[in-house]
Amino acid sequence: MPNAIIRIPLLVALGLLAACAGGPRLDPQKSAALAGSAAEAATQTGPELRSEDAVKPPGTQPVPSDPVERAVLLALANPARPAADRARDRNRQSAAVLTFFRIAPGMTVLDLWSGGGYYTELLSYVVGGSGRVVAHNNSPYLEFARDDLAGRFAPGRLPNVERLLAENNQLELAPGRFDAVLMTNVYHDIYFVDEKAGWSRVDGPALLAELFQGLKPGGILGVTDHAALPGAPAETGGTLHRIDPALLKRDITAAGFVLEAESDALVNPADDRTKSAFDPSVQGRTDQVVLRFRKPL
Repeated sequence: MPNAIIRIPLLVALGLLAACAGGPRLDPQKSAALAGSAAEAATQTGPELRSEDAVKPPGTQPVPSDPVERAVLLALANPARPAADRARDRNRQSAAVLTFFRIAPGMTVLDLWSGGGYYTELLSYVVGGSGRVVAHNNSPYLEFARDDLAGRFAPGRLPNVERLLAENNQLELAPGRFDAVLMTNVYHDIYFVDEKAGWSRVDGPALLAELFQGLKPGGILGVTDHAALPGAPAETGGTLHRIDPALLKRDITAAGFVLEAESDALVNPADDRTKSAFDPSVQGRTDQVVLRFRKPL
């Protein structure tokens, strides 16, 4: 009986291999339908992921029923990703974050203050050939992430990514171009000022107004950031590189966005919120807020 149990899967596997050898080519209509179903699913909340342990090689786990989650997990498993990015996946909980933000194939996404491009590359793989990613930086961020960006945008890499250089208070977006805007651990920089480094004071309301008009109706503004203590002043964005989540929510809803949902994927009660987000004792392990806002239809 044990031998019979072994032989049956082998025969099935051989049959599948034979079928694949002479099987049909990819059907463009079916591919378009898949992208359409993922885009539709992006408007729904879907299940929340909490761990990068779910990201395993194909065939080692059940295929997710949520097309958004499926696209995100495939992006994380992409073999073209740099090893340095993979090493950051667990702390950043990017599978949970991108699934929560409902990023899907075919979308056009703005990665604001994208830095070294960790999320830019993931977004590129998630939206695919039918989508587009705009990786925005200003001069200080370009200098800060110079080494990372040299490899990230080497010839032939990320062909669906458009790089955008715009200094503080000079960002101009085409009306209604974007399905989603991501601000990952950068919202606090609105309250950061360093004129010597070229970082002028940001007009926060004007920036949010520009993002609002650049999004399509129903578009997503996804924000993660290092949490400060409740009631912490806005200047904490410049001193500790953190922000009071209540202040962040007030700013963004005042600009016309609707807070749709909040995820606890990056909650860390052990974080000392009185320390800088770059303090070695907490760096990479800060308590972070994860919020999904929408532009009303």
